Amino acid sequence: MTDAPDRLNKQGALQVAGRAFGHRNYRLFFAGQGTSLIGTWMQQIAMSWLVYRLTGSPSLLGVISFITMAPVFFVTSVAGVFVDRWDRCRLLLLTNLLAMIQAAILGVLTLTGHIVVWHIFVLGFCLGFVNAFDMPTRQAFLIDIVERKEDLNSAIALNSTMFNGARLVGPALAGLTVAVFGEGICFLINSLSFLAIIMALLAMKIKPRAKKAAASRPFDGFKERYRYVFGFLPIRYCIMLLALMAFIGMQHATLMPVFAKDILHGGAHTLGFLVSASGIGALLSAFYFASRKSVIGLERLASIAVGLFGCANLVFSFSRSLTLSLFAMVVSGLGMMSAFLACNTIIQTVVEEDKRGRVMSFHAMASMGTMPFGSLIAGIVASHLGAPHAVLISAGCCVVGSFFFARKVPSLRSAIRPVYIALGIIK
Repeated sequence: MTDAPDRLNKQGALQVAGRAFGHRNYRLFFAGQGTSLIGTWMQQIAMSWLVYRLTGSPSLLGVISFITMAPVFFVTSVAGVFVDRWDRCRLLLLTNLLAMIQAAILGVLTLTGHIVVWHIFVLGFCLGFVNAFDMPTRQAFLIDIVERKEDLNSAIALNSTMFNGARLVGPALAGLTVAVFGEGICFLINSLSFLAIIMALLAMKIKPRAKKAAASRPFDGFKERYRYVFGFLPIRYCIMLLALMAFIGMQHATLMPVFAKDILHGGAHTLGFLVSASGIGALLSAFYFASRKSVIGLERLASIAVGLFGCANLVFSFSRSLTLSLFAMVVSGLGMMSAFLACNTIIQTVVEEDKRGRVMSFHAMASMGTMPFGSLIAGIVASHLGAPHAVLISAGCCVVGSFFFARKVPSLRSAIRPVYIALGIIK
């Protein structure tokens, strides 16, 4: 019988990219989640524009990002333990239902003219709490809907394609919708879009997971997760690289309304175009990763991608031209998503199955949970030094970080090699 690596090597790039579509549950997930994500991006753009329109304060942009994402940092650590114990499909149904209600409330308040900044803060915090459970659950859920582990790389890359395809469409639609109808319609569209993923989850047929007969307490799993993550070199350095990008490197995303309105002298449509440009770059990265036949070499690629991301943001910080800014955002999105996908694929490939939910919760905490702290700092720095200088500092830190990670690549390869041999990826 031909083993998995040999079989994959005989497939063309398009066949490799689409392997995950051979699973019915994944096809349902892709269609439902892809539709929902367009609405999610519309809400994200509309909410940041609404805050800046109501307050005109860069620092409050940082505050709303902090409040919305802080629960991911503080709650995800606990959530990951339960993701390994609870039914993931039912948990996703619950989180998407709650997110749908949050978007509906935000839309009604905005359309009736009763919206004030503290409403956005409270509703943003509620959404952040929901996302603290939703993010690690979605990451761990992949193994439930893609039964063959050799198809996991395809699923991760296709997920990124879906996410960034939505990021390409959603912000552009949001910019036009806000300009014509206002922010409230974007929130209602997002609320309705959750019906797609809820219906997809209800239509799935998931095989019951084999559970470990464990009488351990949740706190024991919490401690075990920390020992495992920090004790295994590949996961530790991948988590550190993701935390660097989220905490320091994403200031440009928080301050994008400032660049759109005050630096480039545009409107909500300009903001939508900038975010969509980043989505184009990320989508190109996702297409490349979906067509890769092997996970070998991702460590080196991750270090290069972070450096590219930092250099693109340096250009963006200096740019006063919309054309140059759009180009910089395409390259920034390409670097950001390449680093994210490389680290994510390495982690998903090497992690032990019974620790998957807990490790992916740590992944979410590093890649998304640290972002609010960076956003808060970005808002403060931008208020004192200006948005371009805040982005300049963060971009420089990413370039330095890429050199540090590059020096660790030989050690990473040595630690990963035995795992890849055990999995049959290399001989």
